Amino acid sequence: MSRISGASAEEIALWVAEGAFEPKGTGPREWRFSGASLCRAHTAFRLARDLQINAAGIALALDLLDEIAALRTSSKR
Repeated sequence: MSRISGASAEEIALWVAEGAFEPKGTGPREWRFSGASLCRAHTAFRLARDLQINAAGIALALDLLDEIAALRTSSKR
């Protein structure tokens, strides 16, 4: 995931610990991420880099962005 998102392994581990992603596997070496998680990781990296948001803030921001996307989708129906 580090290569795809641009984030370091340490950042990804912090984000996982905060609940931003839920990888499959028992530890960092075995973690496997879904396509949606990869998109979230890229967004997380940009938030951390551009806005200097900490790991807890990243998790919250990603959840709020998901909520906004779901609301936009439901309002188009």
